[in-house]
Amino acid sequence: MIELPEAFSLSRQIGEAASGKKMIDVIVEQTAHKLAWYYGDKKEIPGMLIGKRIDGATSHGGLVEIKAGGSNILFGDGVNIRFHEKGEQRPQRHQMLIELDDGSALSAVVQMYGGIGAFADGGLDNPYYLTAKQSPSPLSKEFDLDRFTSLVSDPGVQKMSLKALLATKQRIPGLGNGVLQDILFDARMHPKRKVSTLNGKDREALFQSLNRTLAAMAEGGGRDTETDLYGHPGRYQTVLSKRTMNDPCPACGGPITKEAYMGGTVYYCANCQTL
Repeated sequence: MIELPEAFSLSRQIGEAASGKKMIDVIVEQTAHKLAWYYGDKKEIPGMLIGKRIDGATSHGGLVEIKAGGSNILFGDGVNIRFHEKGEQRPQRHQMLIELDDGSALSAVVQMYGGIGAFADGGLDNPYYLTAKQSPSPLSKEFDLDRFTSLVSDPGVQKMSLKALLATKQRIPGLGNGVLQDILFDARMHPKRKVSTLNGKDREALFQSLNRTLAAMAEGGGRDTETDLYGHPGRYQTVLSKRTMNDPCPACGGPITKEAYMGGTVYYCANCQTL
């Protein structure tokens, strides 16, 4: 699933690969998918995009947005986005395919679930999208300790676990269960630890860990559990993930615990991340 580091990397790659190229054909929902949803009227998307040139791409949390002549193309966190060179085979099943004037193409395939669409600039009032656009990214200077402290100090979150605080309700857009594992390991904090137990020093340590870990993931082109625009795994090697669950803890050599929690899976070292 695309989270903040992957969206950051994908938008950069799309900008490098497709900027300046004209869209000459756009196919939407060639393959039906029960858990694919569309921003805007999917029947109108081809007419909105064909003939326009791609200006660039950006990311908002876990969303990837392509800008094209006053129109925006948006991909959500469950969408597999790929770039295809001229002559390269396109996927047989897809939810969007954009053919470009130099023979290359972009395809989008929904995995478990995900959103795809296009709309005029300023024409989408989806709250998830608007929140992601308006919230400062942890990769920016605007996301500072004061802002994080305000989030963690909110009386409404004190009874929550750290996982609930950081990986639900998009309090920090793009920060999900996937990147959470290494953030908490780096901070040596248990995912079930209550927010109310954090003192000032803990809050600062968690903030520094969050910034440090997400920056390393973004710099590495995403996590090694996810793939980039060309199908290559990210270069950031996850410490706690499905890839490392059978490895010893890199800090103490103890076992890694895998546990179902809050509708997902958490990984932690019980020795290093105590409750």
